[in-house]
Amino acid sequence: MAFTLQIGENAPDFLLPSTEGRIYSLDSFKKAETLVIFFTCNHCPYVIGSDEVTRKTVNDFKDKGVEFVGINSNSINTYAQDSFFYMVLRMELNKFPWVYLYDEPQKIAKVYGALRTPHFYVFDKNRKLVYTGRGIDSPRETNKMTVNDLSNALEEHVSGREITKKVTNPIGCNVKWDGMDAHWMPDDACDLV
Repeated sequence: MAFTLQIGENAPDFLLPSTEGRIYSLDSFKKAETLVIFFTCNHCPYVIGSDEVTRKTVNDFKDKGVEFVGINSNSINTYAQDSFFYMVLRMELNKFPWVYLYDEPQKIAKVYGALRTPHFYVFDKNRKLVYTGRGIDSPRETNKMTVNDLSNALEEHVSGREITKKVTNPIGCNVKWDGMDAHWMPDDACDLV
């Protein structure tokens, strides 16, 4: 069995707290025609570098039935700035147009097989995975960006076309697993393509 969720597999459910004080599950987003779940955090330079591109992608597709959910699964024992407290501050400061959830026990990162921050998963109306991987090809330095794979996949999907590129390798910092070295990856984690 692959570490990371495979194309066509169902979105695993979750029950996680958000920065605005609510608890969300997969069912909380049942009205969304398309659901983008992405693993992110507070400190990663690849996340910070591409936040505004992600914001633009959210805004480009919000009227097309697409909702975005960010999940922070990083261990605060590795990076204290990835704590829930700083998640709340980050959302208050940046007013990002997505729900931001906290996966403190890292259970959801494991069942999705999150590799890096950011790592995007696009699910259709039936919550089958149709795209996974990177948002853009240069998330740390968006001035060098040549392609927005996430936007391309979403545009094809919402238009009813087959997604041309369904899997890419996420680019960013690895998920910070509790009790492990900051650069540790699970043995069965590997590149997606």
